[in-house]
Amino acid sequence: MSDLAPPTAGLNQHLLRLSAILQLQAQARLAGEAELGFIVVNETAGVVPYAQAALWRAASRNLVLSGAGAADQDAPYAVWLRRLCTHLAARADGAGLRMLTAADVAAPIAADWAAHMPSYAMWCPLCFPDGRVAGALLLARPDPFAEADAAVLQALTGSYAQALAWHTLQRRARLPHSLTNRRRLALLVLLLAVIGVGLLPIRSSILAPAEIVPAEPTPVRAPFAGVVDSILVAPNATVHAGDPLLVLDTTQLASRVEVAKKALEFAQVEYAQVAREAVADTRARGRMALLKSKMEQQEAELGYQQSLLGRARVIAPTEGVAVFNDASEWIGRPVELGERIMVLAPPSSRLVELQVPVAEIATFEPGAPVQFFGNLSPDQPVTAQLNFASYSSAVGADGVMAYVFRAQLDEAAPPQRLGLKGTGKVYGERRPLALWLLRRPLATLRQWLAL
Repeated sequence: MSDLAPPTAGLNQHLLRLSAILQLQAQARLAGEAELGFIVVNETAGVVPYAQAALWRAASRNLVLSGAGAADQDAPYAVWLRRLCTHLAARADGAGLRMLTAADVAAPIAADWAAHMPSYAMWCPLCFPDGRVAGALLLARPDPFAEADAAVLQALTGSYAQALAWHTLQRRARLPHSLTNRRRLALLVLLLAVIGVGLLPIRSSILAPAEIVPAEPTPVRAPFAGVVDSILVAPNATVHAGDPLLVLDTTQLASRVEVAKKALEFAQVEYAQVAREAVADTRARGRMALLKSKMEQQEAELGYQQSLLGRARVIAPTEGVAVFNDASEWIGRPVELGERIMVLAPPSSRLVELQVPVAEIATFEPGAPVQFFGNLSPDQPVTAQLNFASYSSAVGADGVMAYVFRAQLDEAAPPQRLGLKGTGKVYGERRPLALWLLRRPLATLRQWLAL
């Protein structure tokens, strides 16, 4: 058996280069964060020759330069290098290793290339496992880089990127003791503040359209079934006791009075005739009692019809303001006995009526405080006490389903003009702010869940 042939000089050179690469990779894995930058820009020259090198990190402003212990980060060279690296990393091919010349970069950067760097440069991006460019190693020399150099740098930059990612993770792991702890503390304080504000007890309240209505109105009703002939007062006019308010049509009543008079005259004539016959006729005497009753009946009928005729002109029973709709809506309109045509109310009132929409309704106890903001002086609200809430809702004048609330003005509050409109605010019991703000979403959720 013959001995193995000795290795050639070229093979020895490749083995030495491979050994240097493995040593660099081991040093990069064991180096600290500050030492890693020195190794990357200086020790890499042992396997790939270059004239100058720079290590750029996307998350840091500081550059690590070859042959310099502490580089001046504000020097023109450092400023230009940061512009160059930022430009290259932002390109679509920024995550790939490639050789560059001044022709491969933007014109504003290429203009200063010759002043800061040799003719050829090698862009070696340091990428995290997710593909993000965390930094880059930039090498430069006068002559072009060979394909073998690119292969060596591809292997080295992978190890450098892993070492850089490891230090980044280590730095983030130490953050909970400083920045992360402060952020967590701030979030905790913010959360507690939100919870505290949500639990803050506030007076629940609702807003609703309101109006001053008569507290003790006197209704004016139709005295009999008929047709309204004329209205003698204007809406919201002030009337005194005894003033005429309206007149009902008397055409039919006058006819009935004439008929009743004729019937009474006929009954009287018949009674007188039978009375004369009764002197000599015994049978006529028996008819007298029947005819007298008939005559009395006709007298009562005539009196009733005459009394209706007298009541066709309706007068005001008391002093007040005539509250009704437009008079033209009543003229010629048939009314029934006892139907209300208008009301007489005091010129000022102490009763507030609120139309509370169904969507805004909440539970309020009798005696709950109410504030009325009149449209004439909304800056001077008057206070009242809730004394009535309707059991069921009804369609209001604006077509919205609403409950009717009424409140009595306080004794110290000045009387308000009848018909004054505004906004009423009803205050309820205290409850957490969050519960009050979420009352509508909770009600909707309860409907969805059929609870």
